[in-house]
Amino acid sequence: MMEEVITVITGTSKGIGEYLAKYYLSKGHIVYGCSRTIPKWIDENTKNYFHYLLDVSDEKSVKKMFSDIRKKHGHLDNLINNAGIASMNHIILTPVNVVDNIINTNFKGTFIFSREAYKLMSKRKYGRLVNFSTIAVPLSLDGEAIYASSKAAINTLSKIMAKEFAESGITVNVVGPTPAHTDLIKNVPDKNISNLLGRQGIHRFTQFEDIVNVIDFYLKPESNFISGQVIYLGGI
Repeated sequence: MMEEVITVITGTSKGIGEYLAKYYLSKGHIVYGCSRTIPKWIDENTKNYFHYLLDVSDEKSVKKMFSDIRKKHGHLDNLINNAGIASMNHIILTPVNVVDNIINTNFKGTFIFSREAYKLMSKRKYGRLVNFSTIAVPLSLDGEAIYASSKAAINTLSKIMAKEFAESGITVNVVGPTPAHTDLIKNVPDKNISNLLGRQGIHRFTQFEDIVNVIDFYLKPESNFISGQVIYLGGI
């Protein structure tokens, strides 16, 4: 009998997170998800999925989630730090509370989840961490200073974690999508989106399948020599 594969995915109430949760459930994983709202896609027929209502920057709640996983399964295979928020605005017009919210969710949340995942993964010297960045980082997109900066911090954090976690058999990698049809871009003017797509080598939106293709590569047991990498989509 094959050992159960335990995968934690943050931000699973909708969008990319919902897609990833359903995808890895279909692959036979036991999936632990979280969000600040109850996912509408969950019902009594949803098997092998466990949801936690929490803010990813709430250390106490996150620790409780990982404690439950440890008690129930004793190990963790994969962590996908998908949860993220954005706010498009000129720096001069950006309030401090918006900065706090973006940094707390995007960076602090990724840090806490990664640290707690390490504690579980290191016990059997195996694990896969996948974090989310954005093409707003290499393109230095104006109007997205705080969002892009939070993701640039994730890139740096991931590269350092890749080195610090390596002796424990844990890889840490990053995927950087172009715009996808999610809530992150719902308030972005069409003109801005068109300009951005035009700066890509491949002029289209990211599909969820494009993202999972990269994540699958990172999660493979055979990818044990792939760590500290950032893959941007769309020909950036």
